[in-house]
Amino acid sequence: MATVVTAIGSSHGPQLKTPPARWAERGVADRRSSALEFRGRRYTFDELRAARPDFAAECAPEAQERRWAASQAAMDRLGAHVAAAEADVVVIVSSDHKEIYDDALLPGFAVYWGDDVAHVPFTAEQLDAMQPGLAEAALGDVPDRTITRPCHPALARHLIERAVDDGFDVAASRALPAGRYGNHGVPHGYGFIYQRVLGESSAVPMVPVFVNTFYEPNPPSARRCLQFGKALGRALVTFPGDLRVGVVASGGLSHFVIDEELDQAFLKALENGDEAFLAGLPADQMRSGTSELRNWIVVAGIAAETGLRVSGVDYQPCYRTEAGTGNAMGFVTWESTR
Repeated sequence: MATVVTAIGSSHGPQLKTPPARWAERGVADRRSSALEFRGRRYTFDELRAARPDFAAECAPEAQERRWAASQAAMDRLGAHVAAAEADVVVIVSSDHKEIYDDALLPGFAVYWGDDVAHVPFTAEQLDAMQPGLAEAALGDVPDRTITRPCHPALARHLIERAVDDGFDVAASRALPAGRYGNHGVPHGYGFIYQRVLGESSAVPMVPVFVNTFYEPNPPSARRCLQFGKALGRALVTFPGDLRVGVVASGGLSHFVIDEELDQAFLKALENGDEAFLAGLPADQMRSGTSELRNWIVVAGIAAETGLRVSGVDYQPCYRTEAGTGNAMGFVTWESTR
């Protein structure tokens, strides 16, 4: 039978792929926004600045350099942690930002069970069309030439079938749609894990699991995410093959408005296996980029069913404006207790 040997959680936000000297470029979009989500409300930049403490000190160059360096070191540790586990396959739980699935069809949960996926670089035209501060970061999500990354269709199909048996009408995808960039490529939440954590040359197959974290009207509740993760965990350990499985949560933590109180409580709940907290997170606190906490809750459910416990936590709130916008970076490792 398959064994889940390790898990990690990693943010994948643009500031992990952009030097701190250029973080302010993304702040341009924040200052123009009238939809900055924070604790169930939407703010303009000026409203948010008036409602919160002054984060100017966190935007000083030395503070940003410190956060950047700590985040890079944390990602290096994640890579070493996964490599040491010698996983035969990784199940990556992340969210599509309408790069692949759009309003034609938005599955709440989907599992890709094709033979492989294309990991495709952006064209110059696509980079030029991105919002301020995103093009350089996007280069950190993709290789410089198309790579065909292997998947594990047998394990993926097993997860789909067992999840259905467990009460989840999970969507099954055997071919990725052309998507926003017209290239059928795997979205950045998955590509980043290869580029920065596993290594661009990694040949470890993956099973991409999609969670619609961002988009109304059907993002799953926190409780449903935890239950789905548990169903996946039960399925993984019944796969009839001698596989060492790694699991990855990709995305989060709070952004585009950083909420350290929420993040710290969330990380503590992961460490303590506090399922009541994880399942009880209200939808209005999981909006915008913070919605990607759902990916972590799914992995927490897998961990609970497969004997994994948190073994390491790093947290770096990377502010880019004085109103507290930016991306809080979380890096967590789980190890087996069995």
